[in-house]
Amino acid sequence: MVPERMKPYTLSACLLLMIVYLGVQALTGQRGLLSGGQRDAVLNARETQLNRIVAERSDLEVRVRYLRSDSLSRDLLEERARAVIGFADPRDYVIQIADTGRTSVPGRATSRKS
Repeated sequence: MVPERMKPYTLSACLLLMIVYLGVQALTGQRGLLSGGQRDAVLNARETQLNRIVAERSDLEVRVRYLRSDSLSRDLLEERARAVIGFADPRDYVIQIADTGRTSVPGRATSRKS
């Protein structure tokens, strides 16, 4: 279907179109030269997330170390028991305050009604 005089140029035209397509993708594609700012923003967000997770992990590692039997911290164990299962020492005075919808005042003990 291609005229006889255009046959020598078809290969060149196809190669030119391929070069143009690859050039556009090199500039504007997902990993192109113009998307570097977006990649940097994503990288910074991921580094911030990584730092937060590493700090959280180190905190958890310290807590686990104190809960092991060879270096058991009574204070940490008591704190976790109170928070998780509602355990209280028999010598402690527990004061239940009715929840009136107000925010708690720092320094005052509050409990949830079940």
